[in-house]
Amino acid sequence: LLHAPYDYSALAPVISPEIIELHHDKHHAAYVKGANDTLEQLAEARDKESWGSINGLEKNLAFHLSGHILHSIYWQNMTGPKDGGGEPLAQDGVGELADAITESFGSFAHFKAQLSKAAATTQGSGWGVLAYEPLSGRLIVEQVYDHQGNVGQGASPSVP
Repeated sequence: LLHAPYDYSALAPVISPEIIELHHDKHHAAYVKGANDTLEQLAEARDKESWGSINGLEKNLAFHLSGHILHSIYWQNMTGPKDGGGEPLAQDGVGELADAITESFGSFAHFKAQLSKAAATTQGSGWGVLAYEPLSGRLIVEQVYDHQGNVGQGASPSVP
């Protein structure tokens, strides 16, 4: 588990240092450990030719890897108010991302409301995610339940 890219207090007062520490040192660390443990179990199952256990282990691995990847993205995307985080100011509302948010959601306020609702209503180990949908060329908000749909976030299917 890598160190958080900033001090636990960097996102205060929006997110408390205790919440950042909990998510990094407990939640994220547990996903890394779970992925490493599952990789060992998969290797052992393959060595013993225990083919019946592999499907469940691969689902478990996808869950843990997705938890790790989503937390890693989270740490890199969050910045505190001192570093430009928070709601964009009028003078900051320029650039590709700001333009894409306005194009896709009508305004930053509409985007924030939709993402907040998606995140708040996702049960389990869930996430509200801003994603790019390539067919429409627009940004969308997705709910990711239990980290994944048995596919690691960031993985691309190689065989349809």
